[in-house]
Amino acid sequence: MTFEMCHEQPRSGRSAGMKRRRPLGLAAFLSAGAGALLTVVAALLPLQAARAQTAFQTAVPEATLVDFASGTILFEKNAQGRVAPGGIVKIMTAAVIFDQIRAGKITLDTPFYVSENAWRRGGGPSGGAAMFVPVKSQVRVGDLLQGALVVSGNDAAIALAEGLSGTESEFAQRMNAKAAELGMSGSQFRNATGFADPDQFTNARDMAVLARSIIRNDPELYKIFAVPDIEWSKIKQRNRNTLLNAGIGADGLHMSWVKDAGYHLVGSAVQGNQRLIVVVMGAKTEKERLEEARRLLEWGFHSFQYKLLFAGDTEVGRASIWGGAVGSVPLVTGSELSLLLPRNSQEKLVARVSYKGPLRAPVAKGTEVGRLELTRGQLKVLDVPVYTAADVPVGTLWQRALDGGWTVAGDAARDLTTQVMAKFRK
Repeated sequence: MTFEMCHEQPRSGRSAGMKRRRPLGLAAFLSAGAGALLTVVAALLPLQAARAQTAFQTAVPEATLVDFASGTILFEKNAQGRVAPGGIVKIMTAAVIFDQIRAGKITLDTPFYVSENAWRRGGGPSGGAAMFVPVKSQVRVGDLLQGALVVSGNDAAIALAEGLSGTESEFAQRMNAKAAELGMSGSQFRNATGFADPDQFTNARDMAVLARSIIRNDPELYKIFAVPDIEWSKIKQRNRNTLLNAGIGADGLHMSWVKDAGYHLVGSAVQGNQRLIVVVMGAKTEKERLEEARRLLEWGFHSFQYKLLFAGDTEVGRASIWGGAVGSVPLVTGSELSLLLPRNSQEKLVARVSYKGPLRAPVAKGTEVGRLELTRGQLKVLDVPVYTAADVPVGTLWQRALDGGWTVAGDAARDLTTQVMAKFRK
């Protein structure tokens, strides 16, 4: 792998005699051995819009493959195309319930009432996927979650929605609020089951975001997705997610079928220390859905590797300070960063730190002030926040007067770029 240096001057700055406070130009100083590997170990980062430049092909019309630890998108095909989701909506139903459990509002042992509506529209009389809970019974939240996630029971999903919010439509508002919180801008939910609705849609990338959030925030509750079977009302049913038995290390999540949209799957698998998330949508058959998901996962596990970029306290750049005791402050990422890249890649990488500046004193240590971006060609591989590494108090009257010589009072903050100081570790 090779790395490229770039340089870019800010739009304005001090005169040559004022070098102490002149904003630094942009330069990316990156070095690493051939075949270097990269990922973000910081688990709270959003998905990064990066795709591996490979010849991998899939037969399904929409798909994405995401590295869990970094959020790096390893493969995409029409991943933001609008799709009718069907039963994979229950992943969002679970996410809303998981939030309430984590917040202590309910527990797995909290009983929810199974209304006639839940029984008639989602249970045995409906003829669809059902847990077969008796009408007007009280059922534990933990059991309803198994019914909704293991066998895609529509009665269980409706009971969860009504038990938490009173009505399914009110519960759908919580689902959309959760989607907005996660940045799922291509999704809209109208019910807890996935029943057809022209105003209910999602896409592959959004479902990967949702899956990643659940695995990260609720690892114990996530295990419900892998329960092998359940028995209710003397009816035993096996987990409908056939990816769990594909020998690929899968432990979640859910699949569905929609008459006009095809066969969908949202899955996750672990091999060694690496977890991947796969989404395939619009497969023509159950077999194609399973095979394409398995192929994507196998390719991902064998085609990529990691390389450490920066330790959390490594200075990656500096931001100019106006009116401070010093003229600039170091910037750090705050968390150890790595990046996932194709094995033996020779593509050039370019790093930039950008921020709105100059910053105005006083500046507190740990303040988020900009972004570190890493690009490979035209693709943004990494985009994470940077923070100030030190406190900067207000400077003396003389120091502030010097700053006044090059900064016009009232000027709006400018988009500046600064030097990436640290090099990749070997």
